[in-house]
Amino acid sequence: MRDLPTIRRFASPQAGLRTMAEKAPQAEALAASWIERLQPLGSRVYALRRRLATAAVALLAGLLLVHVMFGANGMIVYKNKKAEYQSLHAKVIKEQQENDLYTQRIHGMKTDQKAIEKEAREQLHYLRPGEYEYVPSAPANPPPPPTSNSAKK
Repeated sequence: MRDLPTIRRFASPQAGLRTMAEKAPQAEALAASWIERLQPLGSRVYALRRRLATAAVALLAGLLLVHVMFGANGMIVYKNKKAEYQSLHAKVIKEQQENDLYTQRIHGMKTDQKAIEKEAREQLHYLRPGEYEYVPSAPANPPPPPTSNSAKK
């Protein structure tokens, strides 16, 4: 640990004032030298204060723009979310239309005799008395593909 200087204690208040009065010219000289060193910098900063303020505002505006465009809730994310919302909305509308179609078909199956008959004929192959169902026969043996070597290379 570094040795810290001890605090001097003066014998009397007059001794402390006397020491301060003796050291005052040295303190004033030190302060004057610091002022001489910093005065050109201070006057230069004062002269450039408008440019520095303009640069600071421009930097702040640039950072704000980057944040608005690419931040957690920026424009890029917003556009992606908006496109996702529109695609999901279109999908919901399509599914709703499909549900409405199925609802109409179910309602028709429950109430419309013609719809019931149509489904019974198509899916269950039911026939009325005196009707015959025609089923085309499949070909017995399909012809084999040609096996000539001229097509192969």
